Formats: sequence, structure tokens, C-alpha cells
Amino acid sequence: MNGSTKRPLATAAALLAAAALSIGVAACGGSGESTTAESSSGGALSSMTDATLVLDFIPNGVHAGIYRALEEGYYSENNINLKIIQPTSTADTLKLIDAGKADFGIADGIDVGNQIVEGRDAKGVMALLEHPPGGLITLKKSGITDPKELEGETVGITGVPSDTAILNTVVSDAGGNPENINVVTIGFNGVQNLENEKVAAFTGFVPADGVQVEQNGNPIESFPLDEWGGPSYPGLVVFSTQEKIMQDPALMQAFVSATIKGYEETFKTPDKSIEDLVDANPGINEELAKATLSAYMPLFEGEGEYGEFETKNIEALSKFMVENELAKSGFTPERYGTNEFVTGEEG
Repeated sequence: MNGSTKRPLATAAALLAAAALSIGVAACGGSGESTTAESSSGGALSSMTDATLVLDFIPNGVHAGIYRALEEGYYSENNINLKIIQPTSTADTLKLIDAGKADFGIADGIDVGNQIVEGRDAKGVMALLEHPPGGLITLKKSGITDPKELEGETVGITGVPSDTAILNTVVSDAGGNPENINVVTIGFNGVQNLENEKVAAFTGFVPADGVQVEQNGNPIESFPLDEWGGPSYPGLVVFSTQEKIMQDPALMQAFVSATIKGYEETFKTPDKSIEDLVDANPGINEELAKATLSAYMPLFEGEGEYGEFETKNIEALSKFMVENELAKSGFTPERYGTNEFVTGEEG
């Protein structure tokens, strides 16, 4: 769920990734001797450079553009030898970037905001998703068509503070009173608890958890945060550190350019990107990945160029976090992320 810096990824693949991480990060250590390589024409670095990207979660449909760029050679064309690491928990991504042990990470937009408020060096270099994926998910057969109808019902949350903020915002926007809802902490077992009818709804990623429920044969009704009173902020952010951005802008530009190209191709031919994703991660359910990517598609769309941070959305995110006690103080759009590598302009 949004703000879930401790989301567990307890899978065999994750355990293997943890082992690879201890070796791969030590070997890469950021970008090694090539970190000062200057950019040549077209965003490409002047010499081959090692770089590490730590995902936010297990590879799935939302990451298809990255694997498309990898398979098509867009990173190598820009002289980046990219290593993709799957974290054992979403907290790993934040820690590794902050410690300078990886060059790029993907994290929830609220998590990046929290890092900044806590005085850490994180800063976004592009918005992977322009809208938040979080919201409330219920079964269509329940007959609930409005969040207000959840009053008197049991709703599951993971226990992450932002879940409460999302629940309260969505229900209040519908004219309901969140205090009249029986809220239970169910961890990351929302899909199972909803299907077993132990809860009437749960907070989750609509394009991921909601799609999983539907793939299991249970049509859903969903209430996305930014459609029910919440801000439309970047749901997933590619980030690095201020220090790394200042030291190696050429690497930032080369990575962002290749990543954007991978997603632009994904928007045109999504099935090809799913093939690349599955080829690189054989354990993925291809049909689920296709359905997930399809559900994520509208969330990639913003008012500006793909990948751009929109000032009003970052301001709205900052306000939302402070008002819901998710952060002690706010942040400016300029501190949150830069558009330098997407549009050529700061902010």
C-alpha cells in the first residue's frame, strides 16, 4: 500500500535476490570507476558504465518498460550495463540508495517524500507512474457501490500509516464517517481476506491487488484514492540521491532517456514488453502480468511529458502527507524531484 516502506517480499525468488544483492551491489558499488563518464550525443555515456537499479517489489506488469528497454538494448546503447535487483522488502530500496550502494531505486511517492522529510538525500529523477495506484477494493457481489456504504462494515488495512489516511480520505469524500467502520489490521493478506469474506474491503494497489482478485474469478468494485478526495501524485518514482545527481548527471540522463524509451515502446506494443518481462523472470504468470499492465496504463498518463513531475501534484502530495500526519513537515517540488533529465528543465 502507499507508504509501505516495509512491504515483505517473502518468496523464494526474493531470497535468491537477497543473495545476489550482497554480491551484485558489492561488485557494482554504484557505478565504479565510470561514474564520471561524460555524456556524448543522444544521452549516451562516453564509455560503458555499470549501474544498479533496485526495484520496489517483485517484478510485475508495472516494470514492463524497464525490461523492454533492457531487452531492446536501450541501456546498452547509452553505455549502461544495468543490473536489476529485486529487494527482500521495499525498505531495502530506500536503504541501499541512501547508503550509496545502488544508483537508482523505485519507490512509492509517499516513501520518497518521507525520506526527504527525514533529512535523507533522496531525490526523484522521473515519475514512473503519474497517479497513485492505491485505493479501496471490494467485491462487486457485495453490492457496495459507494465508499459511504462501508460504514458498519469491516475493512482491512496493512498497518502502514498511509492506509489509514487513504481509508479516511476516500470514505470522508463520499460523505461517510470513517469512525463508523470496523478497521482491522491484516498485513498484506488483503486478497485472501476479501475472497474469504473476512473483510468487506481492503486498502491495496487497485491495478495489482484488484487485478489479482479478478484473475481469481471475483469481479471487483474499486475506489481509487485520487478519484475520491486524494491527491494525484506520482505513485512510483525513480529516485537517486542529490549527491549522485550532482556528481553524475550524465549517468542520470542516460538512464532516464533509456527508461522513457522503454515505456514509450511499451505504450505502443504492451504485449512485446510483457514477453520481455516474462523472459527475464520465468516465474511470472504471463496472463496476470498482461492484466496488471493493462490496469496500470491510465496511471502512466500525466498532463506533461511522460516521466515529468508536475508541480501542482507534488504540492498536493506534500499537503496530504502533513494533513494526515504522514510527515512532520512538507517539501517543495524542487526538493522532491527534478525534470532536468525528462524535459531539460528543473522542477
